[in-house]
Amino acid sequence: MTVSVWQRVDLAGRSLAPAAVTVMLVLVSMVPLPIPGLDRVSPALALMSVYYWAIHRPDLLRPSVAFAIGLLNDLLSGDPLGLSALVLVLVLLVVISQRGFFLANSFLLLWWGFTLIVLGAAVVRWTVISLLLGDVVPADAPLFQALLTLALFPVVAWLLIRVHRAFLVQA
Repeated sequence: MTVSVWQRVDLAGRSLAPAAVTVMLVLVSMVPLPIPGLDRVSPALALMSVYYWAIHRPDLLRPSVAFAIGLLNDLLSGDPLGLSALVLVLVLLVVISQRGFFLANSFLLLWWGFTLIVLGAAVVRWTVISLLLGDVVPADAPLFQALLTLALFPVVAWLLIRVHRAFLVQA
C-alpha cells in the first residue's frame, strides 16, 4: 500500500506535536498575570512537557529540539542565555535513561520521579546563577518555583496525556 502525500503531511504534523506543545507551554508561561512576585516563581511548564515526552515519546523530542526550546525560553524570560537549554537537555537525557522505570509504574511514582527532577533542575539553575553572579543567591525563588511546578504537574500532565491520545496514538 502506498502512502499518499496527505498521509505523510499528517504524520509529519503529528510528529511535531511534542515540540509544538512544549513551545506553546513556553509561551503560556510568559503571559503576565496580576499576581505579585509570580514572575520570579512561575511554574516551569516546559520542564513538565520535556519530562512527559521524554518518558512517552522520546523519539519525537530530541536533545537538539529541547535545546532550541530552552534557548527560546531564555530569550523570552530574560534568563542567562543557555540556562534553560542546559536544564531541559539534562532533564531529557536523565529521564530517557530511566524511561523503563517510569513507564512500568503508576502516576504517583511518575510524580515522585518528577519531584526529583524538579529539585535537581532547581539546584542546577541556582548553582549556575550563583556562579554567573559570583555570589550565593538566595534559594527561596527556585524552591518556590519547584513547589509550584510540582503542584501544577497533575493538571499539565493530564493535558499532555490528552494531546498524546489525540494526536499520537494513531501515529
